[in-house]
Amino acid sequence: MIPEERQDSPGTGEESTRLQAAGSVRKGCDILAQTQRGRLQSRRACIHQQISKELRMRTGAENLYRATSNTRVRETVALELGYVNSSLQLLKEELEELDCSVDTDGPSSEGITVPMIPLGLKETKELDWSTALKELISGHFGEDGSSYDSEIRELTDLRQAMRTPSRSESGLELLMAYYNQLCLLDARFVTPTGSLGLLFHWYDSLTGVPAQQRALAFEKGSVLFNIGALHTQIGARQDRSCPEGAGLAVEAFQKAAGAFSLLREKFSRAPSPDMSPASLAMLEQLMIAQAQESVFEGLLLSAPGGPHDGSAQLRLAQEAAQSSHCPVHGQVAAEYELAHRAMAQPPVRDYVPFAWTTLVNVKAEHFRALAHYHVATALCDGPPAEAELPVPEQVLLGAPAEPWCPALPQEPEERRKLGGGAAAACRVPRPAQCGPAAGRAGPGAAALAGQVLGAGP
Repeated sequence: MIPEERQDSPGTGEESTRLQAAGSVRKGCDILAQTQRGRLQSRRACIHQQISKELRMRTGAENLYRATSNTRVRETVALELGYVNSSLQLLKEELEELDCSVDTDGPSSEGITVPMIPLGLKETKELDWSTALKELISGHFGEDGSSYDSEIRELTDLRQAMRTPSRSESGLELLMAYYNQLCLLDARFVTPTGSLGLLFHWYDSLTGVPAQQRALAFEKGSVLFNIGALHTQIGARQDRSCPEGAGLAVEAFQKAAGAFSLLREKFSRAPSPDMSPASLAMLEQLMIAQAQESVFEGLLLSAPGGPHDGSAQLRLAQEAAQSSHCPVHGQVAAEYELAHRAMAQPPVRDYVPFAWTTLVNVKAEHFRALAHYHVATALCDGPPAEAELPVPEQVLLGAPAEPWCPALPQEPEERRKLGGGAAAACRVPRPAQCGPAAGRAGPGAAALAGQVLGAGP
């Protein structure tokens, strides 16, 4: 039975026209487009498409890089590979942030802190362990390699999973599990050439240029490099506006420095620039500086009494200062100055991002000025200094220390001059209570400020 078409009443068309004009006509809605999760999923899809495009571009550039023997063409292709590598790292970091946003329902805490420098992970191609390991098992132990299919498949799956680790502790556990398996393989299968018959293919983290070797040491070193790089990303993601986040950042950057130090000591003759001794020394120094900055931020958060606590302000000044004569080691400005020097040396300066060098230089100057600022605050706003002042490392560790006392004047007029010289050194205007004497402070006051920071006259 076919239903008859119903004729609208004379007022139906007029009513519909009136509702449309009033904007109250019901319309279907795109649920995915109107929810936060839907927008995140749409953005993730776009990022995956961009990543696929960049990977195709990298494959073409890599083929040209290997095929050509023209030096100028290779330099141009290497530059293009560097651009593609940077784009891929940015896209993967954005994708990781979106994944975290999808997984967490609550708002994330956002602290206003100075940005840190994370290191991108090295990328690698797929690898099939089955044929090579079966031949080694048959050759070394005289057993049928097919009886170990499940174990070999588990190792292959583990390597495939560690290619894209999550930026979290679970990602670190995945990398460490694969690294431990490589150490066991290296100890169990000893070959005269040091090779398992496999070609390990990895991309440089800084330049994106491909490199390959048959030595298992190259695979182990690349995984260890990624362990250190993942620690840097975890440290950079911490909310350092709270003491807990600052402590976690310190731990992460220290572990990253340890990984790069071990890699520099144990592995040599790496075919990629990011694993050269000069690059690893630079990365180690950079992570030490960022760990020291996180220590300073933790001290700044836990400083009691604010600007009126002279001892706390002087501790902060000592921690931020740069001085080769001060008995306090590990100061932020000094560590960043060493990192900047390492970045400026050839051949590291040829492939380190310019933004890194600039940021490290700015931080060195910033913390040097911040040291003078805290000295000026202690002298102008605080009471006369205590007789003894422990060093910051002992304050953090809670261990007894031999006191180190800077020669601070007790007279108010001398303190004003000294505070004015420190303020002039960091170009920060002092409060009105410092008086006109602060403006009359000359080089002598700045020299006294240097004595307080430990620089000597």
